[in-house]
Order: sequence, then structure tokens, then C-alpha cells
Amino acid sequence: MSENTTEVIVGGAVLAVALGFLVYAGQATGLSGGQDEYQLAASFRSADGVDVGTDVRMAGVKVGRVTGIQLDPGTYRASTVFTVQEGIEVPDDSAVSISSEGLLGGNYVEILPGGSPFYFEPGDEIEFTQGSVSLVSLLMKFVGGDEDNGE
Repeated sequence: MSENTTEVIVGGAVLAVALGFLVYAGQATGLSGGQDEYQLAASFRSADGVDVGTDVRMAGVKVGRVTGIQLDPGTYRASTVFTVQEGIEVPDDSAVSISSEGLLGGNYVEILPGGSPFYFEPGDEIEFTQGSVSLVSLLMKFVGGDEDNGE
């Protein structure tokens, strides 16, 4: 009889851990729907390392996520749509850049707020952008030397 009790307790613990993991995964990917968000757009020359679900941060704090990214065939730029939490107003002279978490870390979209007293409306496009910097190309320039050395 004690074997059945032990099996029930262990099974319940496994189910509780699995349920906790599902709740955590839903919150981490933004599927919880607990917060209202509005959409903004931006166009980047290079969006390396940015995919749907990538964090959008302001002052190092996650304020949203990327919800769509595609190539604009007319401009050959990466058109990106992302969300920002409701209640966080982004000044209309703000810039957006793709930043890296570190040497081996992933990329994220960073909002650099401006000082304007006017704010973006949902659906607006942020004009001032800076694409991602390729670490490999920087290393190649450093290792190979700059070909244009002023001579």
C-alpha cells in the first residue's frame, strides 16, 4: 500500500513541476496576455540576430517584443513590427537600435528615448534606426587590417 502512496506523491510532484514550467514558458514568450501592448514599426538596414519574440528594451528593461519581421522588396530593408507595454509612452524623436547582450549573447531591440513632449501613436514608424553590427566583419577588419589606411 505504501508503494501506491509514494507513486501518487511523486506523480503529483512531476505534474506540479510540469505545470510550473508551462506557466513560466508562457510568461517568458509573452503568451500570458497579462499586459496590454501597442505596436510600433521600424526599418533596419541589417537585422541580424533579431527574430519574432526578440526582446524590446528601454534602459535595459524589457518593455515589449518583436512580433513581425520581413524584407521590404522596395527598399531592401528589414521591416520590423514590435510591441511596447501600454502606459510606456515613447517620445516621437526616439531612436531604435539593435544591440548585443555581449560577446556571446543574443541581440535585442533597444529604444533610445528622445526628449520630445509628443509621443508615438500605436502603429507609427520610428524613423531613426541603427541596424546590427556584425561582430565577424569587425574582427575581420581588425585581423586583416584596414585596407584604406590613408595612403
